[in-house]
Amino acid sequence: MIKFGTSGWRGIIAKEFTYDNVAIVTQAIANIIKEEYKKASIIIGYDTRFMSEDFAKTSAEILAGNNIKVLLCKRDTPTPVIAYNIINSKLTGGINFTASHNSYKYNGLKYSPAWGGIALPETTKKLEKYCSYIRRKDIKTVSLESGIKSNIIEIYNPRAAYIKKIKELVDFKILKKSNIKIAADVLHGTGSDYLDALLDDAGIRHTTINKNRDTMFDGRAPEPSEKNLSELLSIIKNGHYKLGLSTDGDADRFGIIDADGTFITPNQVISVILYHLNKTRSWRGIAAKSIMTTNLLDKIAAKIGVEIMETPVGFKYIGDIMINNSGNFVIGGEESGGLTIRGHIPEKDGILACLLMAEVIAMNKKSIKDILKDIKKFTGEVLNSRLNLHLPPETMENFKNTLKTKTINAVAGMKIQKSITIDGHKFILDDNTWIGFRLSDTEPVVRVYAEAASQAKLNKLLKAGKDFVYGK
Repeated sequence: MIKFGTSGWRGIIAKEFTYDNVAIVTQAIANIIKEEYKKASIIIGYDTRFMSEDFAKTSAEILAGNNIKVLLCKRDTPTPVIAYNIINSKLTGGINFTASHNSYKYNGLKYSPAWGGIALPETTKKLEKYCSYIRRKDIKTVSLESGIKSNIIEIYNPRAAYIKKIKELVDFKILKKSNIKIAADVLHGTGSDYLDALLDDAGIRHTTINKNRDTMFDGRAPEPSEKNLSELLSIIKNGHYKLGLSTDGDADRFGIIDADGTFITPNQVISVILYHLNKTRSWRGIAAKSIMTTNLLDKIAAKIGVEIMETPVGFKYIGDIMINNSGNFVIGGEESGGLTIRGHIPEKDGILACLLMAEVIAMNKKSIKDILKDIKKFTGEVLNSRLNLHLPPETMENFKNTLKTKTINAVAGMKIQKSITIDGHKFILDDNTWIGFRLSDTEPVVRVYAEAASQAKLNKLLKAGKDFVYGK
């Protein structure tokens, strides 16, 4: 069974993620495209994982066999670059072979239709249905060599158009005047020669590490989380850098470290950027956030005249809001490290997020922690945290059954004022306090989210949430 999650289809390489299954999924995509378009063109990209370029070639051969024009990226390419080229070149869609921030064992396929965001559920359900009955005899293919010779496959470089766009969205004049010093870690992913090259273009002194391809990602997941950025943190502390920047395997997620080595959470980053965009660009309108993302955004929004729209987890839903409110859109963000802004793509962009944070530092001439203090004076205290609980199968099933059958009236001695179940379970306890539970689509993990106005209350919520998951 081929199943699409919040951001495409993923599986363990050589177990679920095989040439045969890639061929089936690609043929299903081709079928959908041919139903909707007489003439079509698709960009295909890939990340730095084991065999990603080979899977991409297989996909290109099948699309070409279905008489669909293919722009096959000449090197590993960030997801936001694929998304931007779909829109900028008015393509029918795009496929990117990546498992994003997941460990080296995984690979994945992200399919984006012509609007540039990840396919919505109505499309992925149709793909799953088609995949269930496609057989080898149904798959049409041509060789890569003959496809290139007949010009239905073109080896393509999508880099220049994207770089130009980023320079329109970020204030490079401020960066060039700033004389700040930055350290960056691209985690052996596709951010190499994008994030560091843009820092070069901005005239910023920087040290960028892990630019080489390593299909094992040093044995870790290429996720720009606090635990994975210890090398970057050490460089920042020892080298007097103003900022640390990081992108994940396909450069759609970001990680940010302050000058003193403090990891700045995605919730804090998105809040800082919303605050900054309003101050520097006077943007108002709609901000979109996923259900488990901080209410600090709501508090800032209320002060600056921005409307918050809440979505299920999955950036495609934020992208959908962006497309439907394009002239009025300000920012979209997810607590897992996704962000986009007005005038850009309906997809998350870690490279853009990193450069916007560089702009924030350059313009304010103060640390991120000091900017967060300014926001605290503006909104009041908002603290949040997340637990990732890896559960054995029996505990997971018990917890699922509890959520389905048990009536929950209070958490940590606080009465539930409102329950939100658009994705997972979010319980509002008072104006400043909530707790949420969500099961991962890709791992045997329950995520517990909590937010409060004091550390003591936050700790109490997290303990109560953990006890609840384990049935205590």
